[in-house]
Amino acid sequence: MAPSPLALTVAAIMFVAVTAYALFAGADFGGGIWDMLAGGTRRGTGPRAHIDESVTPVWEANHVWLVLMLVVLWSAFPPGFGTIMTVLFVPLNFSLLGIFFRGVGFAFRHSARSERVQQLYGVMFAASSLMTPFFLGTVVGAIASGAVRVGETGNRLAAWTSATALLTGALAVTACAYIAAVYLVRDAHRRGRPDLTRYFAIRAGIAGAVSGLVALANLVVMHRQAPYVFHGLTHRALPLIIISVVAGTAALVLIVARRALLLLPAVAAVTVVTAVWGWAVAQYPYLLPTTLTLRQAAAPTGTMVTEIVTAVLVTVLVLPAFALLYWLQQHGLLGESSSSQLRAALTREDRPERTEEAPPPSLGAKVIGALLVVVVVVELVRRPFARRKRGG
Repeated sequence: MAPSPLALTVAAIMFVAVTAYALFAGADFGGGIWDMLAGGTRRGTGPRAHIDESVTPVWEANHVWLVLMLVVLWSAFPPGFGTIMTVLFVPLNFSLLGIFFRGVGFAFRHSARSERVQQLYGVMFAASSLMTPFFLGTVVGAIASGAVRVGETGNRLAAWTSATALLTGALAVTACAYIAAVYLVRDAHRRGRPDLTRYFAIRAGIAGAVSGLVALANLVVMHRQAPYVFHGLTHRALPLIIISVVAGTAALVLIVARRALLLLPAVAAVTVVTAVWGWAVAQYPYLLPTTLTLRQAAAPTGTMVTEIVTAVLVTVLVLPAFALLYWLQQHGLLGESSSSQLRAALTREDRPERTEEAPPPSLGAKVIGALLVVVVVVELVRRPFARRKRGG
C-alpha cells in the first residue's frame, strides 16, 4: 500500500540528506583515501598538500547531513530506526569509530612536531577515511538485500557480510575515491597546477572505471540475493540508472580528453545523485525490503508535519551558510588563509624548542598499561555473555 503524502515527503527529505552526505562527505572520505595512496613522503608531499587545501575548510561541516538523516529516520520512522540500529549495530559502530579517528588524525597530524607522530596521525586519518564509507556501504547493502527484517532483536553478522553488502561497501569506497579525485582535478585546474591536474585525472579515471565494474558485479549478485531491489533497479529505477551510467561515461570522456574540467564535478555529481535515488526508487514503497513499508513505519501526522517544518528551517537557515562556505572555499578566500595561518603557527621562529626528549615509559608503566587494556577488553567481551546468561 502506498505511503501517505506526508510520509513520502519526509522520506524524500531523508534521501536528500543521504545524497548530500554521499556527495560532500564522500569527497572528503575519498580525499583521505588518496592521501593513503599518495606514496612516501617525497612523492606524496604535493598531492597531500593539495588534498589538505581542498578538504581543510569544509570537512567538519559535512557530517551535518548524516545527523539530519539519522534524526529524520529516528523521529519519523522509529520502527525502521530501531531495527537498523539493532541488526546493524556492529558496522554502524565501526563507521562511527572511523568518523571519530578520522577527525583526530586530520586535526592532530597538523600540530604534531615529530615526523613519526605526524605519520602516525596521517595513517589514522587515511585508514579511517577508507573504513567509514566501507561500513556505511555494508549497511546500505544489508538493507537493500532484505537481510534487515523488522522485529529482529539482535545483531546479525550475516546481514552485513553477504556478498551484496560487501560489494556495496566496496562500491562506496570506490565512489568516494572517484568523486574526490574529480573535485581535486577541478581544484588543481582552477589553481593553475597542471601536474596535479594530470595526477588526479589519471586517478579519477581509474576510480571511475573500478566503480563501474564493482557496480556491475554488485548488480549481478543482487539478482540472487536482493531480488526485490534488483527488479526495481531494472524496472522502476531504470531511467535513473541509465542517466547515472551515461553521466559516468561522460565524466570519463572529459577526464581523458581534458576538456571542460570545471564542469566535471557537476557531471560526476549527476552520476552519484542518480545512483542514490535509483536505490530509493528501487525499494519503494519499502523502508526495509520486504518487511516494513514507509506507511507501516511512519510516525503520527503531527511528527511528520514537524519534520517538514524543520526541513524548511534547514533550507532557510543552513543551506545559505553552506553555500557561503563553499563559495569562500572555491574562491580561495577561506582555505588559503586558514592553511597559511596554521602553517605559520606551526613554524614560527620564536616558538620555544625542546631541549631534551621526554624519557621513555618505564617497564612498570608499560605493564600497568597493558594490564588495563586487557581488563577493559575482557570486561567488554564478558558483559554481553553475562547479560545473555541472566536473560536465559
